[in-house]
Amino acid sequence: MNQGIEMSFNFFFKSRALLVVVAVLTLMMTCAPALALPQGNAVTDPKAILRNSLPITNPDIRKLQTSIEDISQQIRANRRWGAIRADLTRAETVIRDKRSQVLASVSESFKSQGNEILDAIQGDIDLLRIDVAAKNKNDILMHRSALLSRVTTLEEAMLGDFPYEVPEEYKDLPQLKGRAQVEFTTDKGVVTAVLDGYSAPVTGGNFVDLIQRGFYDGLPFTRAEDFYVLQTGDPDGPDEGFIDPKTNTYRSVPLEILAQGDKVPTYGVTLEDAGRYLDQPVLPFSAYGAIAMARPNEEANGGSSQFFFFLFEPELTPAGLNLLDGRYSIFGYVTGGQEVLHEIKAGDKINSVKVVTGLDKFKQGAA
Repeated sequence: MNQGIEMSFNFFFKSRALLVVVAVLTLMMTCAPALALPQGNAVTDPKAILRNSLPITNPDIRKLQTSIEDISQQIRANRRWGAIRADLTRAETVIRDKRSQVLASVSESFKSQGNEILDAIQGDIDLLRIDVAAKNKNDILMHRSALLSRVTTLEEAMLGDFPYEVPEEYKDLPQLKGRAQVEFTTDKGVVTAVLDGYSAPVTGGNFVDLIQRGFYDGLPFTRAEDFYVLQTGDPDGPDEGFIDPKTNTYRSVPLEILAQGDKVPTYGVTLEDAGRYLDQPVLPFSAYGAIAMARPNEEANGGSSQFFFFLFEPELTPAGLNLLDGRYSIFGYVTGGQEVLHEIKAGDKINSVKVVTGLDKFKQGAA
């Protein structure tokens, strides 16, 4: 029985009509500034969200990153070649004037490699200037992607020890103290994803533990709705989640949401129920293929094994205007094989899931 699915999503996704109602109510709320939800352009690139959610504090690498990320917005505007050149100049300024400050945040053993990466980034910028002069959008986006991959490598080299401890009451649960890349092999193809333990260590740890147990291998997708959600993780039989063989009980994981500006996640309560109506999660439902834990609608800490891929659609989830942010624990994003998600239907299966990298960040619970 797939009770958890009904309780998790029917409330939100019975029809597009409900989304229209939500949009109307949101517009009405703009008349009351105290109640208005935050506005802005949603970041829809999962890799950008993952970069932004890294717990680093170096302002110069962030300035370099945002200067390059801004290029895609200028491309979409279809007329801002001068703005792109300005972005490149800001990035070059960081490399020229703030190189030592950037490298100050990496270990001594990485500084030589860091210098080489910054030199390579300068080379990418030179190529981008040629692309801009030729107004070659495809090459601009290609070289921008390569440049941002180098920036990500630098930022990941700035990570130190895991920045916080989970609450004592959850320390017996598995934890992912960092990031892991996973690969789903389905009936329709391969999907790769990054799990973010920095923002959701308990939810991510539970997921990795289940992968290692082979829990998901052979399980079907039980819900597949275009533009909405793909959900799986309901085991055969009457149980709706994972039964821990050590205790013979249902393993539940807490609702876990790291809000922007917070040092540690909020546990066991939605941001709305915590009175934080305007606060936004570090991992939002604004990218296609966001991965989140399903749970009973009235039971914040009732999640276990069922999870879903959210099929993002811009007009359905603009920044700060959706009903999912702050209500469900996102713990990762699809970074490859998004087109496969389009093809999956109810009844299609996950043939296998494996952890490709990051298993060294996985820790079994204290119990």
